[in-house]
Amino acid sequence: MAQLKIFSTGICPICDKTKLLLNKWGIAYDEIRIDTDMEGRREFIEKTNGARTVPQITIHDQWIGGFSELTELHMEGSLSELME
Repeated sequence: MAQLKIFSTGICPICDKTKLLLNKWGIAYDEIRIDTDMEGRREFIEKTNGARTVPQITIHDQWIGGFSELTELHMEGSLSELME
């Protein structure tokens, strides 16, 4: 199981962009499709305190936010530290 989870839907272009970046950065992730996985949707609501947009990302079960927060962490160099 990957340390990073991305909660997404099948029709979200920002989710696709996020997954492309994670692949480019060589970061393994588990994708939870909240539009097709009801158990995943419950986890999404619980972990993100009821967030209403995707993508939402957790690292080691800690919610970090969405695409903007992920790229900010990467640019600051903090993402590598969180992944350890």
